[in-house]
Amino acid sequence: MSKSLKRVRAALEAAGLTPEIRETELARTAADAAAAVGCEVDQIAKSIIFRGETSGEAILFLTAGGNRVDANKATELAGEPLGKADAALVRAQTGFAIGGVSPVGHLSPIRAFLDPRLAAFDQIWAAAGTPHHVFPISPARLEEITGATRAHFTA
Repeated sequence: MSKSLKRVRAALEAAGLTPEIRETELARTAADAAAAVGCEVDQIAKSIIFRGETSGEAILFLTAGGNRVDANKATELAGEPLGKADAALVRAQTGFAIGGVSPVGHLSPIRAFLDPRLAAFDQIWAAAGTPHHVFPISPARLEEITGATRAHFTA
């Protein structure tokens, strides 16, 4: 088991959950993940990372699979200009590679925002630290354990 996957499992267990991590063929995109687990694309919680141009920190936007982050809305929420987070920043702050960023188990605390569209479902799926692993969770529990702020930031 990879270090990333172990960190996600440990974070879920620390939150009082029994992790049901599922290995998939490939879950790099929301459509791939949805097909792999048999759910709607919007039931996939995409972890989109931006770089805060003032703070230099990674900022996480948990977005429903079919939605796109609106840069202007995200910038307003973040309270600073946002730029593209490169692989080095994502790896340094979260401990994950792009394509497998989990909403939990980060190396460092991260500011997070949650797309309200995810709350329309009883269960959603998120990356478990690799492009080949996902886990189910209720939107309310995800919001709780990530400390994410529910906000409208999609186009």
